[in-house]
Amino acid sequence: MLVFSSRLPSFPPRAFLLAPLAAVALGMMGLESVQASTSDALRLPTSDQATATVGSTLQDSPKAVLDQAWQIVNQEYVDDHFNHTDWQATRQRLLSQEYSSPEAAYNALRAALRQLNDPYTRFLSPSEYSDLTDQTAGEISGIGVQVQRNDNRVVITAITPDSPAEQAGLVVGDHIVMVDGQSTTHLTAEGVAQRLRGDENSQVTLSVARNGGSPRSVIVTRARMETPAVDYARRTVGGRAIGYIRLTEFNAHAAEQMERAILALTEEGVEGFVLDLRGNPGGLLLSSIDIGRMWLQHGPIVRTVYRDGTSESLSANRTALTQLPLTVLVDRRSASSSEILTGALQDNNRATVVGTPTFGKALVQTLHGLADGSGLTVTVAHYFTPNGTDISRKGITPDVTVELNDRQRNELFSNPNRLGTDADLQYLRATEVLEQTIIARQNSEGPRQLGQVQPTEP
Repeated sequence: MLVFSSRLPSFPPRAFLLAPLAAVALGMMGLESVQASTSDALRLPTSDQATATVGSTLQDSPKAVLDQAWQIVNQEYVDDHFNHTDWQATRQRLLSQEYSSPEAAYNALRAALRQLNDPYTRFLSPSEYSDLTDQTAGEISGIGVQVQRNDNRVVITAITPDSPAEQAGLVVGDHIVMVDGQSTTHLTAEGVAQRLRGDENSQVTLSVARNGGSPRSVIVTRARMETPAVDYARRTVGGRAIGYIRLTEFNAHAAEQMERAILALTEEGVEGFVLDLRGNPGGLLLSSIDIGRMWLQHGPIVRTVYRDGTSESLSANRTALTQLPLTVLVDRRSASSSEILTGALQDNNRATVVGTPTFGKALVQTLHGLADGSGLTVTVAHYFTPNGTDISRKGITPDVTVELNDRQRNELFSNPNRLGTDADLQYLRATEVLEQTIIARQNSEGPRQLGQVQPTEP
């Protein structure tokens, strides 16, 4: 997730990122593309701003980018000992070498960053940086499908409502045989997704087969649309109406989509909610805070600690959208922003957590654009849950553990339509817990479960 900070004012505003595998999360989701938003929340340094910290003698050399990246790490990195590395000597080595190409300089920078032994502080090539900033913007430029490779075929697994794909008559289950004349036989699902990306109003020609029939040609005009980060539905469990909400990532539109889901399900008369964060790798920090405030009326959400020992706390602000009972589903792929939200809801006694332990990433990164269009993510802080728990490498332990074996997990997540149904054992256990909470709430005259009130709160 991305937010801005006024800390370290010598650098332009940048984004806070919370995702263990953010650079490849787009491929994990099987989305075509995400286009950068024009909103202030995603404003990144321009080339003129970015080069301001680099000496004029380096401006026309790949060394300009190397020195810019080094300066950012030197000022912001969470460990001021740089993993016991002589970081000043690293700069001298980077700038004393000659580079035959930008790629040679990039490789030298990657090697320098590896000294930190931090997989989250990394260099991004121009294409990787573009993909990451596009992804977190939460908008998609393509035809509006998700694809997956099943039985040696690339098939459509989801279609965005009112998208170009839906308007062209494509349906879930269609087999994409060719994209612009290229066979998909030897392409990965992400390879196909990349070819479906493109500029707004450009066209892509697909060869599509349905139900084992002969392929037909379909021309689709690409459009820009929101990435669907939230899916929701009204379910009936034991005669009770409950709301099922699945959040797949914390992008720039996730909070507004979550708000729509909570309000719509509330209007439908649900008695409680199951919030599914399984497989959610994280995203923008601000998005997790905004969503946390939709469920928590009061109480702390997260505390971040910087390398100088100073800390920053973020709390609920009395803007909760619902007081209904809540159960949260997590697994080992629920990471970073997912863990911030889960930790806040669990520590404030707002929700019961069901599933398996989470990923265990308690670090915050900033995202910087560099002078030549490449980028850099830098770990700048360590975060703790409201109770002061450090979840690094151990994750959040659920209140109710429900394990799946490899076969069950593969069957469930290879077909997203099974999630949140009777074929989903973890979901079924979550609904049981939710029903118990609803009954207990109805039989209790105690206060609503909206979070812990801090002593300083009126």
